[in-house]
Amino acid sequence: MTSTAATAPRAATSAANLRDQFVITTSELIRTDPDVAVVLAEITAAQFGPVAAEHPERVINVGIREQLLVSAGAGLALAGLKPIVHSFGAFVIERAWEQVKLDFGHQDLDGVLVGAYGSYDWPAGGRTHQAPGDVALLDTLRDWTIHVPGHPAELDRQLRRSVRGGGRAYIRVGDGQNPEPHLEDGLVPIRRGRRGTIVAVGPTLHKTLAAVADLDVTVLYASTVRPFDGATLRRTLAAPNVIMVEPYLAGTSAAEIARVLADLPHRQLGIGVGDPDQHRYGEPADHDRLHGLDPAGIRISIDRFLEWS
Repeated sequence: MTSTAATAPRAATSAANLRDQFVITTSELIRTDPDVAVVLAEITAAQFGPVAAEHPERVINVGIREQLLVSAGAGLALAGLKPIVHSFGAFVIERAWEQVKLDFGHQDLDGVLVGAYGSYDWPAGGRTHQAPGDVALLDTLRDWTIHVPGHPAELDRQLRRSVRGGGRAYIRVGDGQNPEPHLEDGLVPIRRGRRGTIVAVGPTLHKTLAAVADLDVTVLYASTVRPFDGATLRRTLAAPNVIMVEPYLAGTSAAEIARVLADLPHRQLGIGVGDPDQHRYGEPADHDRLHGLDPAGIRISIDRFLEWS
């Protein structure tokens, strides 16, 4: 296989949600770049049917074998291809963790892992299908770029850049989305204030903005969380109060904040998924309320934190 795209890339069709956009963008990459392949483990296989009929050698469904899923992707990378490896985040990161760590990380191979359904985007699947700890796990490895898109246009951009730019990337798809995209690199300033800085990650932005509409705070938006854009955080820091609103385990980015602000006295709060073993089903909105990730819950946590500033 060559490394040159067969035809010039074109803008992807806009999708209504992140998972549909993943299929659209990946299908176009397969059609336009003969080195791109996607590896699936039944999840989303039906949606890839049209492009699989055109390029069956580069749309590979290994069945319900998630360890093989990741190892097959690493094998394609060893053969010089650009693999996109996809399943539920709970399967592609947690269930196949040893293969992620060794087959991609230890062998220093390039590839893109795409985990769907976020922390609890399909509550009916139960705890086996939930992955609030995926980003925290990847934080134990080196040299992974982690994207948490909050809009289909962001996912399209991140996936294209990840495939063409090389390196190891994880794209976390799930937990709702924001009404508008923000396509700038790094932390994006949304509004400025004096009492503290809130970093809203991916699909938490619209809920965070609703929660702080009348508060005098800075809001920064992050759709890429690793590497962490510490320079923008420091440049925009008006008060030594930092709040991370993340759609995964609360406190996942605490070490990043501490590292970036190590020479500055500061306080920080992590708002995110609390106890992941609540033994609850319901709908995603119910889990937002349970973990304080709905606008009301976010506001309560912020008010309590700022009371002591």
